[in-house]
Amino acid sequence: MKNIKIATAQFENKSGDKIYNLNTIEKLAEKAAQQGAAAVAFHECSITGYTFARHLSKEQLLEIAEVIPGGESTQRLTEIANKHNIVVLAGLFEKDKENKLYKAYVCVDKNGLVAKHRKLHPFINPNLTPGNSYTVFELAGWKCGILICYDSNVIENVRATNLLGANIIFMPHVTMCTPSPRPGAGFVDPKLWENRETDPTSLRLEFDGMKGRGWLMKWLPARAYDNAAYVVFSNPIGMDDDQLKNGCSMILDPFGDIIAECRTLGDDIATAVINPEKLTDAGGYRYKKARRPDLYRNIIGEPHKAEQHVVWLEEEKPHPPSPEGEGTVL
Repeated sequence: MKNIKIATAQFENKSGDKIYNLNTIEKLAEKAAQQGAAAVAFHECSITGYTFARHLSKEQLLEIAEVIPGGESTQRLTEIANKHNIVVLAGLFEKDKENKLYKAYVCVDKNGLVAKHRKLHPFINPNLTPGNSYTVFELAGWKCGILICYDSNVIENVRATNLLGANIIFMPHVTMCTPSPRPGAGFVDPKLWENRETDPTSLRLEFDGMKGRGWLMKWLPARAYDNAAYVVFSNPIGMDDDQLKNGCSMILDPFGDIIAECRTLGDDIATAVINPEKLTDAGGYRYKKARRPDLYRNIIGEPHKAEQHVVWLEEEKPHPPSPEGEGTVL
């Protein structure tokens, strides 16, 4: 493995407007390429928008979902990758031949689809089917993995992806600034976003506090440190449907240190050079070698019923899960 420059991006997507979102993805991909990045990562459902999908019926979801890799969005990403000589990672809703729906994230180069991950723990709409496998692929000699949002909150998923060989884990999100039982959580007033140019300080205080970045810092560095892996976190900024998101897209190294972060209050990218030496210098490398799976192999593998409780969705009481749904309790 040789040094590689990676970019992470943030932007304000428009719900259901693939043309606008893909045009923005191209602008930021071009910017990343001009800065020498070999790849640029965008947030969860960056092509379609995300939060608005909680109100959609299965028929409406099928209208915006696409087959992968034959759909128009994957083809457009391939054109962007080819035009700007950069690998592009972005998210959208997927449908298969049986009209099952998934939350997908794709990696595309100038030749087409490199990898696709289906979210293991979807919840925004009960008609989504959870993925059932981990995703590891090669990028410029590096082994990479993908975990979408909630997937990376379940620590076993991160360790499993890392043990399968992934030294760079892409973690696309649409997260933060929503209610939760944790202290300090809650929505951020959209008026602060509207006034961001005249009063950036008030908005930054909300974005950087426990509603936003402060919560992220409680766990994201640990995912990188414990697994001695690079983490590429991407998140939207601005309004996603009726919810305000705070961006903070960043790249963390195997020491859990932030080596690049988007800090503007708008569309932006951040780049970092990733080098292989840190993979073995970091403490997590030694801890993985010291593991004793004989002690916990049977414990980890005991039967368990998966449950997800998303507080802000529970408060909205969305339409009940369908038989094809994800099996979560909402």
